[in-house]
Order: sequence, then C-alpha cells, then structure tokens
Amino acid sequence: MTHTSVSPNGVDALLLDYNGVLGLQPSTGMWTRLADLAEWPRPTPPLLPRSLLGPRNAYDAGELSDLAYWAKVLGHHPGARWLRTLLAADTAMWTRTDPRVLDILYCARAVGLPLVLLSNAPAHLSDVLDATDWRRDLMSDALYSARLGRCKPDSAAYEHALATTGVADPGRVLFVDDREDNCRAAAELGLRTLHYAGHPTDLEQQLLPGPANSTRS
Repeated sequence: MTHTSVSPNGVDALLLDYNGVLGLQPSTGMWTRLADLAEWPRPTPPLLPRSLLGPRNAYDAGELSDLAYWAKVLGHHPGARWLRTLLAADTAMWTRTDPRVLDILYCARAVGLPLVLLSNAPAHLSDVLDATDWRRDLMSDALYSARLGRCKPDSAAYEHALATTGVADPGRVLFVDDREDNCRAAAELGLRTLHYAGHPTDLEQQLLPGPANSTRS
C-alpha cells in the first residue's frame, strides 16, 4: 500500500521543540525583573542566562526540585514565599508563544499531520504548558525532559518521541529545533531536521501543501 503524506515534502509527523520555536525567548525586561527578584546586583541581565543555566540541565531532567534548583542559583535556600515568586517569574518567561508559528501548526493539524512536542522543561513548566489551549488543541502528545528523566540531545529522548508519533520510518518525521546540536543528534537517528532560525516560512514550506502556502504571507 502506498502511503500518501499530507506534507509537500513527504513528512508524516512533526516533532517540535518548544522554546525558540513555538515559544518566544524572554525579553530583556523579563530578565531584569528576575534579576531584581533574585536580588542580583546590576548590571545583571546579560549574565543571567549563565547564572541560571549552570544547574538548569539537571533541573530540566527532573533531578532537582524547584527548591533545590533555586538554592543552587541563589547560593542559599529561599523562603517559601520567595520561592513562589521566583518560580512564577521564571515560568512566565517561558510561556509566551509566537502567533505566526501557532497559525502554521493549526493549519498543519487541520490537514491531518500529527504533532508531538519534545521539550527540555522542568516539571512545573511542563504542567503549565500542558494546561494551555494550544497544547490540547494541537499536540497528539507532549514529552518533557523532566518526565523522561533525560534531556535532548540524549538519543533516548528522540526514540521515545519517535515511538509516540506512530511513524515507523524516522525519515518521514520532521524534527524542528532552534539548537544545532539537538538537530544533529536527531539526524544521527535518521530523522529529518529543520534548524529553526526564527523564520516561520521555513517551517511552513516543510509542512503545508502548496495551495495552503500560496494563500499565506
């Protein structure tokens, strides 16, 4: 039996990164607010990613609780109220979405393409993302590093996600991520890859049939 794909490029399913693709990067103002809440001396925002990302991989992998992560970031344990404030500010930084990408994904879903989210995200953020309308409407499933116990570019993360799509041939699954190392690891497993650089038309051309493309800007 010949399989007919809904994608112009023979893609039968999409594995989609969240942050940097569907999710927008935090603004400078958000970094500044977090710096103030964390009581870092200024000028801090340019240094904040390094300060936060040191233990972030372990946090994303579910190896650190919210309290343990922020204790490492701050150098001491925050009180319960302070922890809630930091957690809320951090979560808000990662929950804004790009409406241009959402529009493309809704069109792809409408023509029958299965969409699976594959994100490096801690447990709290995973729960917040799962509660969004776009997650419920668009995604066949969502896999998060904190629940898998491993982060991209660990090959096991891709293998779990590929199994979730139900597509046997990895060459018919498109993986989209803004990080080159994540794309490289996916390609080594045979998946198609798109290193996303912030241009929604690149994603659109991979996913949507010609007539849908021709009616969009």
